[in-house]
Amino acid sequence: MPQIPQSLHELTVGQLSARSGAAVSALHFYESKGLIHSRRTSGNQRRYTRDALRRVAFVRAAQRVGIPLATIREALAELPEERTPTREDWARLSAAWRAELDERIAQLGRLRDHLTDCIGCGCLSLETCVLSNPDDVSGDRISGSRLMPERRHGGAALRSDVPGSDAPRHTDGPAAG
Repeated sequence: MPQIPQSLHELTVGQLSARSGAAVSALHFYESKGLIHSRRTSGNQRRYTRDALRRVAFVRAAQRVGIPLATIREALAELPEERTPTREDWARLSAAWRAELDERIAQLGRLRDHLTDCIGCGCLSLETCVLSNPDDVSGDRISGSRLMPERRHGGAALRSDVPGSDAPRHTDGPAAG
C-alpha cells in the first residue's frame, strides 16, 4: 500500500483509490451519491481531504454487511458538519442497523429453507410450492389449476382470481372451463 506523506493534506483520486482499496470508478460513484466529497482544481481534477479515507472505509464496511448506500448516506449526513465517523459513531450506527440485518438474515434463512424443501420435492407444484406460488390464498381450499368463479357486484363481473380486487373483469360471455 503506497504511503502518502503526512504533509500532503489532499489526495488525488488515484491516491485515494490506492490507499482505500476502492476502484476509482467506485470513488466517483460514492461521490455522485453524496457519500464523499471533493473539490476541483483549476485543471478540473478532484482533490479529496485525508478524512475521505476514513469515510470510504466506513462506506465499504457498511456495504460489506449489507447496508444500502442510501442508508449509509443518511447516517453520514447525521454527523455534525459532515465530519469523519469515529469508533463511537460506528458503534451507535451499527447497533441501529442490527435489527434490520437480523430481519434480513431471518428472511434469507426462510428462503433457504423453502428452497431446500422445493429441491427436495422437485415438483414445483402450483398447489403447494411457496417459491413458484407465493402468497397462494386458495391453495388451502383447493388444489391444481382452476378457473376462479366470477363474483357479481352491481351487475359487473369482478375478478375473484385476484384477492381483494374489485377490478371489473371484462368477459364477452360465460367463462370457459
